Amino acid sequence: MRPFSYVSAPDVATAVHAISTEPNAKFLGGGTNLVDLMREHIERPDTIIDITRLPLTEIEELPGGGVRIGALVRNSRLAADLLIRTRYPLLSRAILTGASAQLRNMATVGGNLLQRTRCLYFYDGAAACNKREPGSGCDALGGFNRNHAILGASDSCIAVHPSDMCVALAALDAVVEVESVRGIRRIPLVEFHRLPGDAPHVETALATDELITAVELPASSVAANSRYRKVRDRASYAFALVSVAAALEVQDGTVTAVRLALGGVAAKPWRAHEAERVLLGAPATEESFRRAAAAELAPAVGLPQNTFKIELAQRAIVATLRQLLTDGSAA
Repeated sequence: MRPFSYVSAPDVATAVHAISTEPNAKFLGGGTNLVDLMREHIERPDTIIDITRLPLTEIEELPGGGVRIGALVRNSRLAADLLIRTRYPLLSRAILTGASAQLRNMATVGGNLLQRTRCLYFYDGAAACNKREPGSGCDALGGFNRNHAILGASDSCIAVHPSDMCVALAALDAVVEVESVRGIRRIPLVEFHRLPGDAPHVETALATDELITAVELPASSVAANSRYRKVRDRASYAFALVSVAAALEVQDGTVTAVRLALGGVAAKPWRAHEAERVLLGAPATEESFRRAAAAELAPAVGLPQNTFKIELAQRAIVATLRQLLTDGSAA
């Protein structure tokens, strides 16, 4: 690990001022991804700004029934929070499927939003990776790409976003609050992460001098009947081949509200807008679920080793909606 300067920020104002004045600086929260990247010489900050002392550790109920989550709330605490488990159960379940208990105890909400891909070629300094070194190429295209993207990929990058939590947040219409010396702005979670295009190294809408301060969840009646399904190679400590965050509301046999997002299929949490469009107002039946899943995956493009993910994603959508229909009927 190369030498770096260290700054401890006692408040948000100090933190955002430091990031605006220190060249090549990074914020340090839980450190579960950043420290690994520094050890691998992928991230090479000249200055680390420690934000662990900032007052961003609360989970608060908002007027109207929404929830505000501080950026430094630990993943384990968020998953265990009664308000989250009751109103947004898919978020709690998504977090508990990710990483290990030890990592969840350290990882923060803000850090989870910013974690980088786990593509093997991104971590291999001898491999070509446009995300790590723009313009160098993408060895994953002709290499081992079983875990890679089937939606929203480009000739420059086929890596996928690794977060489980972010998939749930995408389905829940979450909004990310960020702050800089210019003030505060709010970014819808579905617009926070970027698809690769020809600039895969630009991964989010966050400016280099902005600090994530909170995530807000709007009130949602449909979220009470929700589920997160993760399909992976082993039962624990594995990234998703495909995951589904879903919420469903049915009245008199008709879908009256639905939220769907996919993980493991793109460089960002993939909000399934087309599937939602097909389902809304349709009969809550297996046939409707299959039609919606097929519509969402119609643009998918597989590679020799990951084409199976297209059918896998469709089956996972159908199975998740089927379970929600059963859960909702039993409620």
